[in-house]
Amino acid sequence: MMNTKLYKSVLNLAGELMNAAQQQDQVTFDSLYGQLKALCIEHENTEKDHPVQWETLADFTDEFADALLIYEKALAKATAINAKDYMSSIGYAMATMHVELGQTEAAIASLQAAQVSANKIPDKALKAEIAQLLQQLQQN
Repeated sequence: MMNTKLYKSVLNLAGELMNAAQQQDQVTFDSLYGQLKALCIEHENTEKDHPVQWETLADFTDEFADALLIYEKALAKATAINAKDYMSSIGYAMATMHVELGQTEAAIASLQAAQVSANKIPDKALKAEIAQLLQQLQQN
């Protein structure tokens, strides 16, 4: 279970990051990103550490290779607490990064793992996205 105060902080920062990105305000975006990264580092390996903070940080990381490293950390944390919903969404996000980097085999592996985790979650839309991208990559 994630600390409620931390969850609200991450959610608030994510919303503000989205606004800054939409307004193409790089200075504000960079400042907010720094705050989110500091929050992640502050709580890393404590009882407040949670995959959602790392997944959110990765979501807003511009460089795909850097984002993948953060997603890997998020996935390890999700796996450690057996959080199937996060394992699925992180796996899907990682797959999309691999696709962007031209790493089809890695994308397929991420999707296959995400699909296994997704069998245990109620999010039908995420299950469908995983299946669709996996099918698309396997046909190429």
